[in-house]
Amino acid sequence: MMYITLLVTGKLKEAHWRKAEEEYLKRLMPYTKITIKELKEESFKNLGEKKKIMTLEAKRITKNIPKNDTVIVLHETGKQYTSIELAAFLKKQTTSGEHLTFIIGGPLGLDESILKSSQHQLSLSSLTFPHQMVRTILLEQIYRGVTITKGKQYHY
Repeated sequence: MMYITLLVTGKLKEAHWRKAEEEYLKRLMPYTKITIKELKEESFKNLGEKKKIMTLEAKRITKNIPKNDTVIVLHETGKQYTSIELAAFLKKQTTSGEHLTFIIGGPLGLDESILKSSQHQLSLSSLTFPHQMVRTILLEQIYRGVTITKGKQYHY
């Protein structure tokens, strides 16, 4: 069984994202224990506040990273995998029961301190997505990876 924590900045506001997330969490239940921890997203009025906002969010994220977990941040410069490669990566990272924590930042991204403290950086695409959409994409890719590993028919 995989043990995964998603540390996410901000809440899912739209019903369609919540429904999609619920669907993938339900599909993942037989294979993983997933905890989603939503952290407060700082509001801002202009980009001049970017560094201050990112620092505040980084402190909040750091306090919530479970001890001894393998930390994987989602970031635009992270490593990109095919779905099959991601499946192999997830399997390798959890072979001995290790727990994974994926970190998804807010609309301004992640502070450099979070990037430096992570063991892995993952990019889901060269494209930029809203951070709420990234949650659903990540859950779908985790589900796809699990089904690939288990030999289930989902990935063709």
